[in-house]
Amino acid sequence: MRVVVVGATGNVGTSLVSALESDPGISSIVGVARRFPGWRPGKTEWREADIATADLAKIFTGADAVVHLAWLFQPTHDPVTTWRVNVMGSERVFRAAGKARVPTLVYASSVGAYSPGPKEQAVDETWPTHGWPDAAYGREKAYVERLLDIFERDHPDIRVVRMRPGFIFKREAASEQRRIFAGPLVPGRLVRPGLVPFVPDIPGLRLQVLHTEDAAEAYRLAVTRPVIGAFNLAADPVITPRILADIFGTRAVPLPARLARTALAAGWHLRLVPASPGLLEMALKIPLMDVSRAHDELGWHPLRNGRQALEEFLEGLHQGGGMDTPPLAPEEGVAGRVKELATGVGQRP
Repeated sequence: MRVVVVGATGNVGTSLVSALESDPGISSIVGVARRFPGWRPGKTEWREADIATADLAKIFTGADAVVHLAWLFQPTHDPVTTWRVNVMGSERVFRAAGKARVPTLVYASSVGAYSPGPKEQAVDETWPTHGWPDAAYGREKAYVERLLDIFERDHPDIRVVRMRPGFIFKREAASEQRRIFAGPLVPGRLVRPGLVPFVPDIPGLRLQVLHTEDAAEAYRLAVTRPVIGAFNLAADPVITPRILADIFGTRAVPLPARLARTALAAGWHLRLVPASPGLLEMALKIPLMDVSRAHDELGWHPLRNGRQALEEFLEGLHQGGGMDTPPLAPEEGVAGRVKELATGVGQRP
């Protein structure tokens, strides 16, 4: 098989390329990214392309499968830019896959595409995907789900799989995720057990996470097995403030959701943190997911639990973990933090 991975240099993309590299049934991989990486895996050829402007059909021609992972989290203060890349760019990816007659299309949706739902019981893949409108991420993921509905209707001969993972972590993505969500003022090397005074216990803060390599294995299975439709992806246990407190060796302190949102909103409006308050609201409202379908039909079983994925991410955070790709570039010390501040927290792609 020849597989094209769009967004191959990010958190999931690098792990998926590695998973495909180890599969003897995959003869070649085309990694598509906006900027060339220094990383050079053996079966992979790189194509520099922006999904918002490039001739993607030319890149996709001859592929047996296209996996669409590309997503822009910033600038959070410019939702027009993220809409143009994430929504309109995804539409261009889908249109190009149809034009190139690619047999299989796998799309990276998210738990963030789901409408608000229960935290006491898990929902399956039939739960509505209308997102949370106050978060650009949720709006965009939900809208792309509708674009994919149209694509499936218009291209019944193409096998379409949409993956809906929880929050995805690995050591090598720690620097990138700190830049995207926490910003330059968070001292990553100090975010470790014994140094965190408390964990806020916010009502509704119950999240599902998984290790990036486990997510990548699910994508590899979706490429190589004759499955269709949506798959929830997450590992046990559900992460609660009490589990976070145990990881940090501290205590969980009750904090009203309104106060947490107000504090984050102040930091975001002051350009001190890149994550918008809508993202916190979305995290508090998304449902817990039932992953039975991924186990039963995809044959997917995570090798690491959610706590292990978080602990590895935290280890990467205080070690400055990264990879030789532009999105996952490791920490650059004080000079790197100054550059982040100078280019605008939450204002640059």
